[in-house]
Amino acid sequence: MVVRRRTTKPGRIGRSRRAAIIILGALIAATPVQAQHTEQDAPRHPNIVILVADDWGFSDVGAFGAEFSTPNIDALAYAGMRFSNFHVSGSCSPTRAMLLTGVMNHRNGLGNMPETIPDAHRGKPGYDTVMNHRVVTIAQLLKAAGYRTYMTGKWHLGSDPTRLPHARGYDRAFSLADAGADNFEQRPIEGMYDKANWTENGKPATLPKNYYSSHFVVQRMIDYIEADRKSGKPFLASVNFLANHIPIQAPDSDIARYSAMYKEGWTALREARAKRAAALGVMPAGVPIVTMPTTPDWNKLGADERAAAVRVMQAYGGMATAMDREVGRLVAHLKATDDYDNTIFVFLSDNGAEPTNPFHSLRNRLFLGLQYDLATANIGRRGSFAAIGPGWASAAASPLSGYKFSAAEGGLRVPLIIAWPGNAQFRGGGVSDGLAHVTDILPTLTELAGVPGHSGDWQGKAVEPVTGRSLVPMLKGQAGSVHGDAPLGYELSGNAALFRGDFKLVRNLAPTGDGQWRLYDLKNDPGETRDLAAVQPDRFVAMTADYRAYAKANGVLDMPAGYTADEQINRYAFEQQGKKRLKQLGLWVGAAIALLVGLVWGLRRWRRRQSAGRVSPLR
Repeated sequence: MVVRRRTTKPGRIGRSRRAAIIILGALIAATPVQAQHTEQDAPRHPNIVILVADDWGFSDVGAFGAEFSTPNIDALAYAGMRFSNFHVSGSCSPTRAMLLTGVMNHRNGLGNMPETIPDAHRGKPGYDTVMNHRVVTIAQLLKAAGYRTYMTGKWHLGSDPTRLPHARGYDRAFSLADAGADNFEQRPIEGMYDKANWTENGKPATLPKNYYSSHFVVQRMIDYIEADRKSGKPFLASVNFLANHIPIQAPDSDIARYSAMYKEGWTALREARAKRAAALGVMPAGVPIVTMPTTPDWNKLGADERAAAVRVMQAYGGMATAMDREVGRLVAHLKATDDYDNTIFVFLSDNGAEPTNPFHSLRNRLFLGLQYDLATANIGRRGSFAAIGPGWASAAASPLSGYKFSAAEGGLRVPLIIAWPGNAQFRGGGVSDGLAHVTDILPTLTELAGVPGHSGDWQGKAVEPVTGRSLVPMLKGQAGSVHGDAPLGYELSGNAALFRGDFKLVRNLAPTGDGQWRLYDLKNDPGETRDLAAVQPDRFVAMTADYRAYAKANGVLDMPAGYTADEQINRYAFEQQGKKRLKQLGLWVGAAIALLVGLVWGLRRWRRRQSAGRVSPLR
């Protein structure tokens, strides 16, 4: 018999249980509400996507005047802000170093590049030809603030283990150390490099068999983002395209898309783009434009020359469209993962369009003819090598003068788009015509992300201070420039400029200039057609003094007599070809010596055997 002891009255038990259940339920119900409330109120750092195009001219985007299709980049433009007076360097590496550090090129080590530096400048302060260790990158700043940091594509800022992306703040990076490479296979620009120097996280890497550059750098970036998604951290994604650097190459379908275009030539295209740029609000209407002295007369070209020129511009348009499609694929992925609204997008080109004609000399034509299929029908395809040359490059910069390498506006002024789709402060598709500079990108992004910058001290180490200024006021609609009337200097390969307010002092060496200083009013004459040096002598003298002060403060060196960047590149390529031939010769000589040694050893062994066979019967 079991005796049950009742310690409490039944009614009291029920009331106690009901009270406990009510309290417990209230706690359970309150917990997720409180957690949700905290999560919503906690500040979320935005993701940052930097899209760097290679050698795109000012009007090489649909939203800036291009006739080829760039709908995905255009969508970002109309979701954010277009900067129509944004300046970079005349060549890729100095721009990339300034973009990453907010520090002017002579102070970050890129006073010149390996391919264009004269021998007299090698090893001089500021002329490291690689990004030095006295600067802090945006990847290092964001990583210290808890960001995941990724980079894919072209690097060209140094190839030793201490200078590759993984050593400069990137958690994951698949990068090309060279200025360019083939877009369809792991192949260098023949004559410039011995091999295509791709690495992943600092180790030599192999490209996949189905490789196409624009598709690959976006896919690898998507893979990186997803690999670490569970961390919950925001990310920095730097996608550095090879498009549209030499060699011009694109999928057949993209080239075919433009098969009916470009038959009227570069002068007609230059005029058409100028009108579209004005209609889109990124250029004043009716601005005067010049014909560059290096632009050939389209009507004087032979039929075969025109056919090849038409085909290469069709491939150029196809290459740009292929890149834009990949930008769209990345955006679509971020929309699918609910990252799009909280992502800041930055799109820019590293310099103006490439004018170099690789076939200008017989030596180059013979060499390239042995390396590539140069048939007109093969231009832009796998195994081809092509460049748009100065005629189309001038059209790509329309309505500006000059192009890559020069300090003319066509070399320095490129499209910039900044968009933050989910932030109501920065919507609207506006256009800012105030002066902006590539060093301004880093302080802009750190301010938008709520991440501390630095002013010359980083983790207890003295570093170069950031010289750029945040563009946030301009993004919010402030008229004019954050630089106000402050002087802003620039120099690369002897081509130099000094910006101050709406005015620009500029000097270009041959082949785009004569080495003389000129003064232009960029607000009314962005095409640099009217020299005001004699009309406004006081301004000319004052800005000349400003440039001298900039050059002294930044350690700018005078160029050797007769120097041009074009000739230096050809000399570099010739030296590289010579080194390659010497290396090949060394391998052949080594093989021949090894063969000879083997033959001598074999002959001596055979003779010993023969001698042994003759003497043995006498024993």
